[in-house]
Amino acid sequence: MGTRGKDTEKRNMASCHIDTKSSREILEIINNEDQKVPLAVRNAIPEISNVVDAVVSVFRGGGRLFYIGAGTSGRLGVLDASECPPTYGVEPEMVTAIIAGGDKALRNSIEGAEDDREQGAIDIRNAGISSSDALIGISANGDAPYVVGALEYASSIGAFVSLIASNENASGFAFVKPEYRIAVVVGPEVITGSTRMKAGTAQKLVLNMITTASMIRIGKVYDNFMVDMKPVNTKLMERAVSMISEISGTEREKAVDLLKETGGNVKLSIVMAMTGKGKDESLSLLEANNGNIHFAVAGRL
Repeated sequence: MGTRGKDTEKRNMASCHIDTKSSREILEIINNEDQKVPLAVRNAIPEISNVVDAVVSVFRGGGRLFYIGAGTSGRLGVLDASECPPTYGVEPEMVTAIIAGGDKALRNSIEGAEDDREQGAIDIRNAGISSSDALIGISANGDAPYVVGALEYASSIGAFVSLIASNENASGFAFVKPEYRIAVVVGPEVITGSTRMKAGTAQKLVLNMITTASMIRIGKVYDNFMVDMKPVNTKLMERAVSMISEISGTEREKAVDLLKETGGNVKLSIVMAMTGKGKDESLSLLEANNGNIHFAVAGRL
């Protein structure tokens, strides 16, 4: 099938003659099209949910999550992966992103890199992926050879694989089980083929959902607080103290003391404040309950 058969490459009739419009009219056209994106994401929630469950299983088994993409898709993967350590206190290796063309491609367009199917397989293999890990490919039309090559290799060694695409007939889906095929069909772009727009927005939303939901499921969140964040600067230290105080009802001074005692471990400080137990016993409660504060405070062992 030629590229013109893909929604991501078709012409959008709503934006015809956009070059004759005023600034406000252009923005209204873009905004009208952008409103279609979250609805398309909503339609894919069953598959996104399946992927989250699989990623949670991988994390609980000690495995890692890899993203792979080219161009805008690759950059969005790098963005999402890089934000996991400061937000959830995880090691950088837990969520890793690979972009076609390497780090240079983050700032410079390396268009030919996405066409190298063999390099996709090489890069994910060199990253050390194993059958215990997960790989999520990111590709607007789902056909980027670099991404497809990585999916094929990861699938061949028994790793979990998924693909985010805005094309229901993506060739990369051939290596993904149907229940893990995330097809977010947002329709033609305002500027024909400019998939950094609606398709890119859809990818960002889905990536947010996957890592956020997965981190919640493995105990990195209490209620809607980032309780595993690392207070590595003044702003984050203040946020940590405020969280401990608000969640546990303890005084600010006590919250500061607990943070010092635990070496900056917000979650452990909260459990100590809420239960009145010592550091070691509180840590044991957390470990016995997969890091879930609700269950740890309830005393489940």
